Amino acid sequence: MELSWIMKLRIVTAAVVGVVFVSILAWPWDNPPDPFGTLFVQYIGVNGAVTLLIMSFITGLIAYFVAWPYGLEIGILAVPFGLSVWAVRTGSVAALVQFNPALEQRQTLFAALRLEPIFWLAVIIVGFAGVTLGYRIRPGRKYQEIKEKNKSSQNKYLNPIIALVVVVLLTQFCIKILAQDVIFSDNRFGSVVAQPAVGQIIFAVFISFGIAAFVVKRYLDVGYIWPIIGSSLVTAFSITFYAKPNQLNTLVELWPTVFFPNAVVSILPIQMVVFGTLGSIWGYWMTARYQYWREHELK
Repeated sequence: MELSWIMKLRIVTAAVVGVVFVSILAWPWDNPPDPFGTLFVQYIGVNGAVTLLIMSFITGLIAYFVAWPYGLEIGILAVPFGLSVWAVRTGSVAALVQFNPALEQRQTLFAALRLEPIFWLAVIIVGFAGVTLGYRIRPGRKYQEIKEKNKSSQNKYLNPIIALVVVVLLTQFCIKILAQDVIFSDNRFGSVVAQPAVGQIIFAVFISFGIAAFVVKRYLDVGYIWPIIGSSLVTAFSITFYAKPNQLNTLVELWPTVFFPNAVVSILPIQMVVFGTLGSIWGYWMTARYQYWREHELK
């Protein structure tokens, strides 16, 4: 089940469409004005948000036809690839905290960050909608999943809920291990971690969601859409449990602004959702490849 050169070319072309239409053409409307260059939804404004949503839809639609007849599977990568350029070039949570150092400012900041993943998830979903419209206009080939045997149809409504819980908990655990930087012991938190580098964040989020998507597809038989939705919940979960007022007060009193009680809190929502989406899709196809191997190679 190796990818042919033409399939790789389709993937690269879809990625180029995303980079051109999202990361380049939409950037003038969404360029962050703050001194630290951090992409924060409140800095984008209504016009920037609407423009990005429109460009996302157009990107998905074009990417579908560029990758036809496999646009349904490949076209969905365009918007996340485009946003990934922003997620790499943006500043960090530590930069936002440095710009909002007081306790009240941090509380307001993290309250906003808790809800921000919903917007980035909406941008990606709108891109998926563009791909779906392309499929309606000119249907192409659709991947036929290899269904696991002995999977009860009674669980088709329960499994997605279980999958979301597994994704949130498993990615929290994995990211905490993989997104490492300078760590110091702390009596209240156990330890605090410095702001990880962007490369460390990309690796940690991508691999963590890849593992989570593999697990929920393999054992719960759910698609990549549920881990992608889960990527918008991880940030809210981590902020709720690791950025409470008393915890933020401890950080203000004892630690510089670059330290956090948990590595997950130090990851921007755009980074979590974008690389979580790409990792989820990768993990899903790794499961499909594994299932294909079991179905054919072991016979």
